[in-house]
Amino acid sequence: MHQADLHNHTTASDGDFSPTNLVQRYAALGMGAIAVTDHDTVAGVREALDAGLAVGLDVLPGVEVTLRFSEPLFRGSLHLLLYFDAALLDDPGFLELSAATFAKGRGDSLVQARLVEINRYFGPAGVESLLPRELTADDLYGQTDQVSRRHFAVALKGLGIADRDTISHIIGNDSPAYIPSGMTFEDLAPLLEAYPFVRVFAHPAAGSFPGDSHYKEVLPPLATVIELLPRFLAIGLDGLEVAYPGHTPELEAQVEALRVQLGLPLATGGSDCHDEAQRPPGTDGVGIEVVQAIRALLAARG
Repeated sequence: MHQADLHNHTTASDGDFSPTNLVQRYAALGMGAIAVTDHDTVAGVREALDAGLAVGLDVLPGVEVTLRFSEPLFRGSLHLLLYFDAALLDDPGFLELSAATFAKGRGDSLVQARLVEINRYFGPAGVESLLPRELTADDLYGQTDQVSRRHFAVALKGLGIADRDTISHIIGNDSPAYIPSGMTFEDLAPLLEAYPFVRVFAHPAAGSFPGDSHYKEVLPPLATVIELLPRFLAIGLDGLEVAYPGHTPELEAQVEALRVQLGLPLATGGSDCHDEAQRPPGTDGVGIEVVQAIRALLAARG
């Protein structure tokens, strides 16, 4: 039984649980430590830390950064888990620079641009008129302040589009209306240079999962990830997320072999928790020694 779950989302991004509720659920499961790694924001971390103190659960601060690719090899987004020391939350410079950096890959400008392209191509007057009416900002922001691909999918279902393949055709990486989310490596570099992080490539083999999976999403196969890995290694990669619900045992073994081959010190893991039904808490993770190793690296860099 794993003791630590190092990949979790809250209502600060696209999760269903508040930071406090997430911590309480893990405490009830008897977990020793968790990381809060919301998409492109650290807004939920302080509340999670306070909740952890209240129930005796160790909370590791983190964030899941979205990196954008738009090229023949891959058009879409990959994710980098960054873990950091809680003391940075008291540093105004860190909060300002991190917020400015993450805003380059998400936010309302990206949402509006995607709406325009989806309606232009798939609206009633579009090339493929799959939508009964145009998709609106209210369809998305009526669900959350932090819109993600998941919220686009829910909005499309609300318009009566229930077929999963049709939804994927409208908002997937191969859609003619697709605009990748995320920032570039150049956008992220100043933050990585200014503050100490432990850097882990998230779910590298989830795109190779055979058949359907909530964790597969529109991620590329492991072979494509391997071709893109040198760019991640160039920014000082520390590990790979090996234990993951969207990794079969065979894929997990391949990722672990790749980690060893690359000489990366950390094999992390987590549930990628978002909700109770499709991505529940505690479905995967690692031993508490991995948390200790991450903190040791941060201390050495601090």
